[in-house]
Amino acid sequence: MKERIRAGLIFGYKILDLAALSFALWLAFFYGGPEGVGYLVKAIFEPTFDSSLFLLGVLGSWAFVLSSFWLYRSKRLASWKDELTDVLRAVLFCGLILATMILFAEWQIFPKRFLLIFAVSAAVLLSALRLFKRKLLKEFRLHGRNLRSVVIIGAGRRGQELFALIKKTPEIGYKFAGFVDDLETPQNIGKLSEISKVLAENVIDEVIICLPVKSFYDQMESIARAAEEQGIIVRIYSDLFNLKLARAVAGEIGDAPILSLYTTSFSNWQIFLKNAFDFVGGLILLILVAPTMLLIALLIKLTSPGPIFFIQERVGYNKRLFRMFKFRTMVVDAVEQQKKLESLNEADGPVFKIKNDPRITPIGKFLRKTSLDELPQLINVLLGDLSLVGPRPLPERDFQKFNQMWFNRRFSVKPGITCIWQISGRSETSFDKWIMQDLEYIDKWSVLLDLKILLKTIPTVLRGTGAM
Repeated sequence: MKERIRAGLIFGYKILDLAALSFALWLAFFYGGPEGVGYLVKAIFEPTFDSSLFLLGVLGSWAFVLSSFWLYRSKRLASWKDELTDVLRAVLFCGLILATMILFAEWQIFPKRFLLIFAVSAAVLLSALRLFKRKLLKEFRLHGRNLRSVVIIGAGRRGQELFALIKKTPEIGYKFAGFVDDLETPQNIGKLSEISKVLAENVIDEVIICLPVKSFYDQMESIARAAEEQGIIVRIYSDLFNLKLARAVAGEIGDAPILSLYTTSFSNWQIFLKNAFDFVGGLILLILVAPTMLLIALLIKLTSPGPIFFIQERVGYNKRLFRMFKFRTMVVDAVEQQKKLESLNEADGPVFKIKNDPRITPIGKFLRKTSLDELPQLINVLLGDLSLVGPRPLPERDFQKFNQMWFNRRFSVKPGITCIWQISGRSETSFDKWIMQDLEYIDKWSVLLDLKILLKTIPTVLRGTGAM
């Protein structure tokens, strides 16, 4: 009975989604269609073969796309961000289908705003439906409806942690049926060797395994087989290795299930958003500062012999080397001279800094003070080597002097032109604090944080705070 109700609700949900997409299509015709909403009205009330084929093709294709993008699978444990990602992917494909059908319809005039209006409207409407669904299901579950009976395999530390989480988050709708373990606890409903019997004699929707893999591998395999045999969902508590930072994400290679552990907070859509922000922002900034860069290039050429740019290999994402561009602020043989000046280093840690570096040219001192020497790094942003915001890329010489393995986590994201270090003292900040600030940025990243750092970088650069 419950399965019939669920199937009926999913069918109704699909109809609502198609209605939302149809309304988005109506809005696109009304505000951006080549013949206004009249074309759509005629297609519905005065159908021709072509208009009927157009509507049936669009709606049929959309129904297939919506079902293919897992929009109707259980989202009980999915985050709002995960659902939003699924919606955006589906809308993208529905938009592509609509564009293809329009080409087949051979519209002579096709305003660019049409697809934009459709995509934005569809994304907003489908997201709103899912937000309403999540709120509704939350209320149902808090009032004892739409619950899933779950057994936790393992009553040790992991099992107790998960039990506490289930009690703490009743909105996910898990009804705890008991532990299955050889340990004696008040909530035990069976031993590990009795798992098949426990699953057969109790109302169980899901099994969550919370056993240590190393010492319970054989039992875990038997439990998974027993649950599979009886058609019961199996989940594995992903804190397998007691890691502090890594988050687990399930995936597949071919037919093989893979559990991936990520140490950054960036999801795929956030990475896409950050890359798009970098490219668009970098291109706009490069166009705006192009006259200034030409003037700086001329001044460098007139005031000291040598090339305009200083190009150095830096350590980038996951320790890949890339060639970073800067305006030259030192004499041509500055790298060779550094070996003789190592004893004068004023910075702690592996970084090399001298406040009154004798290698700096007259114009170079001004460029460093104002950070104008870093403007060519916008080229690296467009090439994909740098982000606008991210941990500063270090020379190989500094990287080779790292004496702590945990420093290397700063390479788990793309380096950037500016970061927290730039707005909090720069060269006046100790090296260990600098690394901690980079890791803080990685753990707390958001688009708003990037914008905040960029805006704070401007007054810091104008003041010349901590510049060497």
